[in-house]
Amino acid sequence: MSRPRFLADHDLRERIIIGLLRRLPDAEFLRCRDIGLETRPDADVLEYAANHGLIVITHDINTMVASAYDRLRGGQAMTGLLVAQQADPVRDIIDSLVLIWLSTEEAEWREKVEFLPL
Repeated sequence: MSRPRFLADHDLRERIIIGLLRRLPDAEFLRCRDIGLETRPDADVLEYAANHGLIVITHDINTMVASAYDRLRGGQAMTGLLVAQQADPVRDIIDSLVLIWLSTEEAEWREKVEFLPL
């Protein structure tokens, strides 16, 4: 089983990343800033994620979601996009990510745009 691996968009609240890694220290959770993508356009972030088997997690409901659908319409691969609204409780978002990591495989999220919490 290939566990999901995550890439946090530059706008994702740090509390979500810290909370997830406290509960699942083995989870792979990269940040855009850690790999030099913090100022890159959404299309570049999605391209990097697709090339490295990472599911992007973002709060960017507008442009990131639009870029994901553009990518899908263009027939380009996408490992997945998980979108959480800023106002959603951090605990609920973390609970959803824990559930995703523990009970799904990376392949289940390909070409999907889903909203958190589940």
